[in-house]
Amino acid sequence: MRVGLFSDTFPPEINGVATATSTLADILRQNGHEVFVVTTNPFSNRVTYEDNVLRIPGVRLKMLYDYHLAFLFNNKAAKVIRRMNLDIIHIQTEMGIGMFGKILAKRYEIPLVYTYHTMYADYTYYVTRGHFDRAAKAIVKRFSKTMADSCSEFTTPSYKTKDALRSYGVNRYINVVPNGININQFDPKQFKEQEFVEFRKKHGLLNKRIILSLGRIAKEKSIDLVIRGFASYLKETNDKDTMLLIVGDGPGKKELEALSLELTIAERVLFTGKVPHSEVPFYYALSDIFVSASTSETQGLTYIEAMASRTLVICRYDDNLAGVIKDGESGYFFYDEKGYVELLKKLLFMNEGLREKIIERAALEANKYSIDVFYENMLEVYKRAIRRKW
Repeated sequence: MRVGLFSDTFPPEINGVATATSTLADILRQNGHEVFVVTTNPFSNRVTYEDNVLRIPGVRLKMLYDYHLAFLFNNKAAKVIRRMNLDIIHIQTEMGIGMFGKILAKRYEIPLVYTYHTMYADYTYYVTRGHFDRAAKAIVKRFSKTMADSCSEFTTPSYKTKDALRSYGVNRYINVVPNGININQFDPKQFKEQEFVEFRKKHGLLNKRIILSLGRIAKEKSIDLVIRGFASYLKETNDKDTMLLIVGDGPGKKELEALSLELTIAERVLFTGKVPHSEVPFYYALSDIFVSASTSETQGLTYIEAMASRTLVICRYDDNLAGVIKDGESGYFFYDEKGYVELLKKLLFMNEGLREKIIERAALEANKYSIDVFYENMLEVYKRAIRRKW
């Protein structure tokens, strides 16, 4: 099968959609399919085509994490795509490149699969800055419904997103296909103990317990709750041997650094900045606890990655996590800052045997999201899309 993956973002950019698109491309190729990626070009203002990756120049959007937005149609790129002789066009994003893929699918009569990755209603404040936000959310919901109704097959990675789309008025069949991860990539045994020791020495983390927050640093991720809760925990316990490690970058970083100073815990919070995606498994393996307070995830791949890395997971409850984490068995939920603080008190000093039991259960749960399961599910979606065009 010849598959075209259309996405506004792709590695080396670091975000959930870029990672999911790259993972899908890899597993399709491993199973003998020919994959072509169509994406934006953050490197130059030219159309480039190398190693089956077609990059189209666009406008950099500073207010949206420096994403690049391509124009709806590029004639030079369209000619290259025509020669690809695609069996399937799979769009991963809605705007520039996604619209381009939708136009080409209609023009060349190619089956169109669309995956709804992002709950855009959670991001309207980046554009509105609080003005007419309700109207902006209504526009986003209508747009999402229109996009969902215009493809051969429609997928989303979680039931939470499916329920949201139903509330937007989407009545068509929705394939729930959780994104997969390469489980082996997150095996902590791949790292030597000396690697951890050297990192700890370099960053003042020797003999420290580490709480990890990993991902894009932005308002909707609620990392401020993680920092405030950590400050409350330190005040209540006088724990001198635990550090908060925040891995990633984004528009909220400076504000959170200022918050750490304000709470007088800056020396206990380490911001690493952006790290290459290939290094992410190292940070999971290094840490004792992974924490997230975000309720804006469509699936929450970071939770699954942490579970596969045998790192204890605690997170703020969200509907999309109900099938991923079993509270008290494979991880822990909290509902507010107070609950988060109580979990830190309990889990940082928990019985090693119980800890190992929970970690083992979590690793088994993570296997349900293996890249091979993801591939089989997506392949069925592609086959149905093609049958619709027979």
